[in-house]
Amino acid sequence: MSSAAQLQARQSYQRITVEPVTPVIGAEISGVDLSRGIDDQTAAEIQKALHEWRVVFFRDQQLSNDQLKAFGRAFGPLTPAHPIADGLEDHPEIWERSVTEYRVRRTANDTLAPSRQPPRDYKGWHIDITFVANPNRYSILYGVEIPPYGGDTIFANLIEAYNGLSKPIRDLVDTLQAVHRTSSYDSISRGPRRDGLPNGPFTALHPLVRIHPETGEKLLFLNPGTTSHIIGLKERESQALLDLLYTELTRPEYQVRFHWRPGSLVVWDNQAVAHAGPIDYSHFTGARTVRRITVAGELTKGPDGFTSRPLEGDLFGVLG
Repeated sequence: MSSAAQLQARQSYQRITVEPVTPVIGAEISGVDLSRGIDDQTAAEIQKALHEWRVVFFRDQQLSNDQLKAFGRAFGPLTPAHPIADGLEDHPEIWERSVTEYRVRRTANDTLAPSRQPPRDYKGWHIDITFVANPNRYSILYGVEIPPYGGDTIFANLIEAYNGLSKPIRDLVDTLQAVHRTSSYDSISRGPRRDGLPNGPFTALHPLVRIHPETGEKLLFLNPGTTSHIIGLKERESQALLDLLYTELTRPEYQVRFHWRPGSLVVWDNQAVAHAGPIDYSHFTGARTVRRITVAGELTKGPDGFTSRPLEGDLFGVLG
């Protein structure tokens, strides 16, 4: 983005300051104390920046759990913390993640015997919660315990990933659907939920290309973490096409990398963004704890009118 375009972008906001990080994704927002709550105009400007830059970053925010939830509700009703895992006991909307969990999972994967299918990479790229037919709209992640270095998160623009494909490939994927499902680890390793709800398994059928429900843009709706196969293709065809699309999704020019500090808060449009993180947990020993809330979404829709549907398990509910 040119200097003139960046200046124009900054001047189009009255309540917040928006500083783009890369030309295609990511912006830092300043000039607002989220602990005091935000009015409707400020929320609208944050949402505008989110749709323009796909992921936005706030620094030096001191938020209680109640303040975090109040911020999230400015953009819509909140979901439970996760379809599979419990939230915090006193805050069922909040999912707390520790880097320790990633390390335990990686150790378990490293001890598996060789097999035809490689183990899932738990630090890899993904879109949040696509194994349900109505994935969340926005994801909001707050840094609670952050190491002095390491633990970065990378975000990728799925609209640019779609636009980067040649027209014949775009025409092909516009008509296809893919199955998204929970992994075997998620399905069998967690104990009963406190709220008594089932913790899986979940499976959903989604269009491979999604129409963004708020901007109307086409985007590549591929989740390396949960997409198992493309409907109607032979296995080798499905895997080859998924590999091609995964390579496109992870091209560096579509990405922004965020370095966390205590009090950092990130909001991303889960309808248009994939992310990976913490990408380097096996290389640092420090503690890292973050808390996430999610704003409720809707059924995904493709360019050909196909609407996603659950194949196993319920839709993602709402807590308020």
